[in-house]
Amino acid sequence: MYKAIIIDDEMNNMSALREKILKHCPMLEVVACCENGRQGIQEIERLQPDIVFLDIEMPVMNGFTMLQQLRNRDFELIFTTAYDHYAIKAIRYSAIDYLLKPVEIDELKAAVDNAVS
Repeated sequence: MYKAIIIDDEMNNMSALREKILKHCPMLEVVACCENGRQGIQEIERLQPDIVFLDIEMPVMNGFTMLQQLRNRDFELIFTTAYDHYAIKAIRYSAIDYLLKPVEIDELKAAVDNAVS
């Protein structure tokens, strides 16, 4: 079983992604859902996830700023965002995948398979 954290400021997107993971990615356990980057940093450091699903555009601290503030980044990163123009920057952060919202089930399964293989 792999531990996953979802970080997204939009509750409906976070809930939808969590449901898709529960139904279609049985090898993942969602151990935390965070509404902002600060909470994301705390939970990543506390829970040491294998995979982080990270939104980019969030108030106060965006996803890229959050990543810069992490002390240790020992997880696979999958961006989940409504914006396609951050894709190149996401590559620079060694993202395993970049999923556009609403997240398609086949794309989610492929990203997770890639992250755990």
